[in-house]
Amino acid sequence: MKLSILLPSRIFASHNNVGHLVVETPNGALGFLPRRRDCITPISAGILTYRHDDGVERYVATDTGILVKTGLEVSVSVRHAVASDDLDELQQIVREEFLQLTEREQNVRMLFAKIESGFIRRLAEYRHD
Repeated sequence: MKLSILLPSRIFASHNNVGHLVVETPNGALGFLPRRRDCITPISAGILTYRHDDGVERYVATDTGILVKTGLEVSVSVRHAVASDDLDELQQIVREEFLQLTEREQNVRMLFAKIESGFIRRLAEYRHD
């Protein structure tokens, strides 16, 4: 199978000769082999596992998204993804990414709070005039 992992801004990964794929769905893990029927399924945040024909398993931590299988092509569209061949390393990468997202969210919240307080201050000044 050909596996493509797509992010909103770019193609995260593209792999040929994938013999086996497992994704997390809202109803549990779902496995794919080359002759599986075509389908579309939502995927949950979790670990996508795939194996090339060489037998080596690889891992991708993904956000929620959607998987589309058509023939031998499998496309996975998600917002965020990080990959590693080692689960322990992947866990560490996910932790670091989560902390970075948390810091960005805090910065955005502070920015919105400043905008909101400025708006309220100007509204109060306008009201007093």
